[in-house]
Amino acid sequence: MTDPTHSPVSDAAPVFDAAAEFDRQVRTLVALGCPALSGRSPEQFTELVAPLRAEAVARADSSASAGTSAAYDPAVTGRVPFVLVVGRQLAPIEATMPLTTLHGGRLPGFVDRSFEPGSLERFVATEPARPPGTDGVHLLCDVERGEEFCGVVPGDAMATVAGRGRTLLTIEEGIALLTHVPEILVKNKCFSLGGSRCGDRRVPALWISKRAPKLGWCWEGNPHTWLGMASAGARHA
Repeated sequence: MTDPTHSPVSDAAPVFDAAAEFDRQVRTLVALGCPALSGRSPEQFTELVAPLRAEAVARADSSASAGTSAAYDPAVTGRVPFVLVVGRQLAPIEATMPLTTLHGGRLPGFVDRSFEPGSLERFVATEPARPPGTDGVHLLCDVERGEEFCGVVPGDAMATVAGRGRTLLTIEEGIALLTHVPEILVKNKCFSLGGSRCGDRRVPALWISKRAPKLGWCWEGNPHTWLGMASAGARHA
């Protein structure tokens, strides 16, 4: 049997199928209970995100036409064409982080104790990373795990990303990436989420701890060899 999300081509890695992948991501969110978290039925939630499907497919087709499409293997490449994101106004971080797991794992993701009570509410999107639209859902496009920034001072990595015209991921977007593509988080290739800040030097990040995903933070001036800086090309609502 083959995964309908991917279309095998001879013995090469699977080729990305945008329409099938969007539908899979919607099914994943429904199965995890995101509609209930947002106060909607599965049908209402599916209707809410449905308009984003055409954009996901169009962007994938555009990349293919430009000759930039490649075999889909996010664990190796650290890249994902798009991710369907549910904002915290519909599903709070404290509820969505435990829905994540490592690829092939069973232990739920968790928020590190270093986030003092109530502090997650203060980690909000920076102006360049502000989610578009008003429905609480959006599409994050051309996503990179950013392992090239492993060992780089986070503050410097964030400046480099901005200089390339790319945008840093927020906490919600990082959780969405991990939810839909758990194989993206691997040992020594974890990533910071510089799109959410609280006004101090802390930078949120996702890494592996106790055989599960952990949402923690690191100082913007302290580099880590195992922690890169995730980014995206665009957002769409």
